[in-house]
Amino acid sequence: MSKKVLIIISTAEKEKALTAIVYAKNAIKNNWLDDIKVVLFGPIEKLLAEDDDLRSKFDSLLKYQKPVACKFVSDQDNVSDSLSEMGYEVEYVGKLISDYIGDGYVPMVY
Repeated sequence: MSKKVLIIISTAEKEKALTAIVYAKNAIKNNWLDDIKVVLFGPIEKLLAEDDDLRSKFDSLLKYQKPVACKFVSDQDNVSDSLSEMGYEVEYVGKLISDYIGDGYVPMVY
Protein backbone atom coordinates (compact mmCIF):
# COMPACT_ATOMS: atom_id res chain seq x y z
CA MET A 1 0.00 0.00 0.00
CA SER A 2 1.30 3.41 -0.93
CA LYS A 3 1.70 5.87 1.91
CA LYS A 4 0.29 9.11 0.50
CA VAL A 5 -1.27 11.81 2.67
CA LEU A 6 -3.18 14.97 1.87
CA ILE A 7 -2.85 17.44 4.73
CA ILE A 8 -5.72 19.92 4.64
CA ILE A 9 -5.19 22.85 6.99
CA SER A 10 -8.46 24.63 7.53
CA THR A 11 -8.58 25.72 11.15
CA ALA A 12 -8.89 29.25 12.49
CA GLU A 13 -7.11 28.10 15.66
CA LYS A 14 -3.48 29.16 15.65
CA GLU A 15 -2.32 26.34 17.94
CA LYS A 16 -3.93 23.70 15.74
CA ALA A 17 -2.40 25.27 12.64
CA LEU A 18 1.04 25.16 14.26
CA THR A 19 0.60 21.46 14.95
CA ALA A 20 -0.26 20.86 11.31
CA ILE A 21 2.79 22.82 10.15
CA VAL A 22 5.15 20.91 12.41
CA TYR A 23 3.83 17.55 11.26
CA ALA A 24 3.77 18.46 7.56
CA LYS A 25 7.25 19.95 7.57
CA ASN A 26 8.82 17.06 9.47
CA ALA A 27 7.00 14.38 7.48
CA ILE A 28 8.23 15.91 4.22
CA LYS A 29 11.74 16.67 5.49
CA ASN A 30 12.25 13.19 6.96
CA ASN A 31 10.46 11.22 4.22
CA TRP A 32 8.07 9.60 6.67
CA LEU A 33 5.63 8.90 3.83
CA ASP A 34 5.87 8.29 0.10
CA ASP A 35 4.12 11.54 -0.85
CA ILE A 36 2.60 14.44 1.06
CA LYS A 37 0.49 17.27 -0.31
CA VAL A 38 -0.54 20.32 1.72
CA VAL A 39 -3.67 22.36 0.99
CA LEU A 40 -4.92 25.45 2.81
CA PHE A 41 -8.70 25.56 2.74
CA GLY A 42 -10.75 27.79 4.98
CA PRO A 43 -10.18 30.22 7.86
CA ILE A 44 -6.45 29.43 7.99
CA GLU A 45 -5.97 31.51 4.86
CA LYS A 46 -7.08 34.77 6.46
CA LEU A 47 -5.31 33.92 9.71
CA LEU A 48 -2.08 33.27 7.83
CA ALA A 49 -2.34 36.55 5.93
CA GLU A 50 -2.89 38.52 9.16
CA ASP A 51 -0.67 36.79 11.75
CA ASP A 52 3.06 37.51 11.38
CA ASP A 53 4.07 34.87 13.93
CA LEU A 54 2.06 32.17 12.19
CA ARG A 55 3.40 33.28 8.82
CA SER A 56 6.98 32.87 10.04
CA LYS A 57 6.19 29.32 11.15
CA PHE A 58 4.64 28.54 7.77
CA ASP A 59 7.80 29.86 6.10
CA SER A 60 9.63 26.80 7.43
CA LEU A 61 7.19 24.60 5.49
CA LEU A 62 7.75 26.62 2.31
CA LYS A 63 11.37 25.41 2.30
CA TYR A 64 10.06 21.91 1.55
CA GLN A 65 6.80 22.42 -0.32
CA LYS A 66 4.62 25.20 -1.68
CA PRO A 67 1.12 24.55 -0.29
CA VAL A 68 -1.92 25.37 -2.40
CA ALA A 69 -4.45 27.84 -0.96
CA CYS A 70 -8.09 27.90 -2.01
CA LYS A 71 -8.77 30.80 -4.36
CA PHE A 72 -12.50 30.83 -3.62
CA VAL A 73 -11.93 31.28 0.12
CA SER A 74 -9.00 33.67 -0.22
CA ASP A 75 -10.91 35.84 -2.71
CA GLN A 76 -13.83 36.08 -0.27
CA ASP A 77 -11.44 37.18 2.48
CA ASN A 78 -9.47 39.49 0.15
CA VAL A 79 -6.17 37.73 0.88
CA SER A 80 -5.39 36.05 -2.47
CA ASP A 81 -2.73 38.59 -3.40
CA SER A 82 -1.15 38.40 0.06
CA LEU A 83 -0.95 34.61 -0.09
CA SER A 84 0.54 34.71 -3.59
CA GLU A 85 3.15 37.24 -2.46
CA MET A 86 4.06 34.95 0.45
CA GLY A 87 4.80 32.15 -2.01
CA TYR A 88 1.64 30.06 -1.98
CA GLU A 89 -0.11 28.74 -5.05
CA VAL A 90 -3.65 30.15 -5.06
CA GLU A 91 -6.15 28.10 -7.05
CA TYR A 92 -9.54 26.46 -6.74
CA VAL A 93 -9.00 23.34 -4.66
CA GLY A 94 -12.30 21.44 -4.67
CA LYS A 95 -11.42 19.28 -7.66
CA LEU A 96 -7.77 19.12 -6.60
CA ILE A 97 -8.71 17.65 -3.20
CA SER A 98 -11.14 15.22 -4.85
CA ASP A 99 -8.47 14.11 -7.33
CA TYR A 100 -5.92 13.51 -4.58
CA ILE A 101 -8.40 11.39 -2.63
CA GLY A 102 -9.28 9.51 -5.81
CA ASP A 103 -5.57 8.86 -6.33
CA GLY A 104 -5.33 7.20 -2.93
CA TYR A 105 -4.20 10.05 -0.71
CA VAL A 106 -5.47 9.78 2.85
CA PRO A 107 -6.83 13.13 4.04
CA MET A 108 -5.65 14.53 7.37
CA VAL A 109 -7.67 17.59 8.29
CA TYR A 110 -6.61 20.16 10.84
